[in-house]
Amino acid sequence: MFQAGPLGVIMSLGIVSKVVLLLLLGFSIISWAVIFYKWASFRAADEKDRRFMAVLLRARDVEEVTRQVQQTTGSPCAKIFHTVVQRIGYIPTEMKENGALAFDRHVMERTAAHIAQSQIAKLESFLPFLATTGNISPFVGLLGTVMGIIDSFREIGAQGTASIAAVAPGVSEALIATAAGLFAAIPAVIAYNYFLTRIRRTALQMDSVVVELLALIPPQTKSADPVAVGAKG
Repeated sequence: MFQAGPLGVIMSLGIVSKVVLLLLLGFSIISWAVIFYKWASFRAADEKDRRFMAVLLRARDVEEVTRQVQQTTGSPCAKIFHTVVQRIGYIPTEMKENGALAFDRHVMERTAAHIAQSQIAKLESFLPFLATTGNISPFVGLLGTVMGIIDSFREIGAQGTASIAAVAPGVSEALIATAAGLFAAIPAVIAYNYFLTRIRRTALQMDSVVVELLALIPPQTKSADPVAVGAKG
């Protein structure tokens, strides 16, 4: 067994240990695919967010931002900005003409919170699989470990001796299954925590979009009195 190399060791495993290794291999392959996909997605979103925030921080009014940033695909911050502007019906020209109230801070905050939650949910896609892989892979590997120990004791009973030749094959199965479980779990846990950190950072940026948008809206629009507006009507 030990002279056949890694492939020979795997082929000499019992059926349960082979099934366990196949399951762990599947978890590992899928989790690495998710890791690379999410890394590329976060990288693209962060780049677009940086470009949008640079425009937003330099802008003097809402119209300047909407003129310079037309494409919102892939940028959570830009998505929030354009959706909120459309939702509150911010039309500066009309407000200057008739003084009508076209801004409601509560509507704006609720809209921003709703869009932010949808964007965060999109960023969190596939992350539950990484969490699941990190949680259950060690236990799946433990199943193979238990089966390897059972085989060791069965060989000891069959041979009537506790020599290393009787114990070593089962122990090697146990170690292989344990190592495979950790190999699948550790990268998944690290990636999951890393992506959660990236999501928190994006959430903070999305909050700052609302603050900057409030700063760009004229003060007379924000301080308009709904009762007074109703009386005029």
